[in-house]
Amino acid sequence: MQLCSPMLPVGAYAYSQGLEFAVSSDWVKDDNTSSIWIKGLLENSLTNLDIPILSRLHKAWSVNDKKNVLYWNDYLFASRDSGELQAEEVQLARALARLLGELGISEAVEWREKSGACFLTLFSLGAAHWKLPINDTSWGYLWMWAENQVLAAIKLVPLGQTSGQKILSSVIEIIPELVSTGLSLNDEDIGYTAPGQGIASALHETQYTRLFRS
Repeated sequence: MQLCSPMLPVGAYAYSQGLEFAVSSDWVKDDNTSSIWIKGLLENSLTNLDIPILSRLHKAWSVNDKKNVLYWNDYLFASRDSGELQAEEVQLARALARLLGELGISEAVEWREKSGACFLTLFSLGAAHWKLPINDTSWGYLWMWAENQVLAAIKLVPLGQTSGQKILSSVIEIIPELVSTGLSLNDEDIGYTAPGQGIASALHETQYTRLFRS
């Protein structure tokens, strides 16, 4: 709960992950299209990329396998296909590394200035250190990501608070299945499958007016 709290001081609220461009281009314009965007990314990107890599990072941290930690961190970083998405990873990862270090997790310290660091790598370190089961860790990660996206949609579309809660209610229903699917993937099945988000994020880099950093 601490790792997934909106009070976690890493600055995740400053990023929309391409949603801002999607709204400005009228791809996302109401409750329904917001739900389609958020749930689509959960089903087609996070389930196929983030969750299986989270599982592998969690296992690697648990057995102090630094080689595999670095391998899956680099794999994930390379899968972020815009400059803004990669910058977001590094900025969030460094912020979480500082926090975990101050909370007594010494392994986080060396990641404070690491180039190409990923937020998920430090998130999994915290989970492994506190011996959180991978299912709970995965559910929490998807929930945290969805909540941040809904908060961004409330500001950008804009949506009412009740509409945001309805989207989150529908997300809650699919998270267990998404986690089960993501955790069952073999290495060769892991991959990014949301090119629309990458395009939106890349075009956001030159968007004239912006509230968010990605």
